[in-house]
Order: sequence, then C-alpha cells, then structure tokens
Amino acid sequence: MSRGQAWSLHVSSLLVGGTGLVYGYFRYFQEPTDPFSVVNHPLQPDVQHLHILLAPLLVFACGWIWQNHVWKRIRSGYARQRKSGWILILSLFPMIFSGYLVQVCEQEHWRLIWAWIHGITSCIWLLFAVIHPLLPRKTTGA
Repeated sequence: MSRGQAWSLHVSSLLVGGTGLVYGYFRYFQEPTDPFSVVNHPLQPDVQHLHILLAPLLVFACGWIWQNHVWKRIRSGYARQRKSGWILILSLFPMIFSGYLVQVCEQEHWRLIWAWIHGITSCIWLLFAVIHPLLPRKTTGA
C-alpha cells in the first residue's frame, strides 16, 4: 500500500468515523431542548449531512487499496497472520450496505435494525482501523 493510499484510508476513516460518532452522540445521547423537536442538537442535521457526504471517500479509499493490499494478501495466504485485517474486511461490507439501507428504508422497524447493524459494524471498523496499523507485522521465516 502506498503512502497516498494509507493516508486516504486513515483520513477518510477519521472524517467519516468522527462525524458518525458525533452524530450518534447527538441522536442517541442528547436530550432535545424543545420537547416537540425531532432534532436533539442544533448541529445534528449538519453533522449527519457531512457524514453522508464524506462516506463515499471511505468507500473509495477501501476500493483503492483492495487490489494491491487486501486481495494480494488474501491470495498469498499472508492474511491469515493478521486477524485484525480480516475483522476490517468482515465489518466493511455490512457497515457500507447498512449505511445506505438506513437512509432508504421506509419501515421504522427495518430502519432501526439497519441503524444498529451500521452502528455496531462502524464501531468495530473504527476500533480495528486504529489497531491494525499499530500491530507488528508477522514475517514468514524460513
């Protein structure tokens, strides 16, 4: 993975993850000042829109590193040595798809399910996006 790819992945993860965490805090942990308001914080809509607008950057960055980092390691067998990478891969797809589905789902029951899936997989992604580059690389010795 090139430095540009690494930086794009880290910066997009920071921006999308940061706005997602702030939006989640506003949405689920803030109390509205007006009891009739559907917005818990004045910045909540802006942070939500920013999160949605920034999310394609993360999807793009993940796609950019897929061929020469992720897929290369899967095919070579190297991926078995970094479980954190597998956790990132397995959380990536449900995070992306649930993020889109929570926006387009019309039934409240399903929107809640997609929101939970998105929140859980996104937190897993963020945690391991921080951990993965910090872990020592295992070398195959002869």
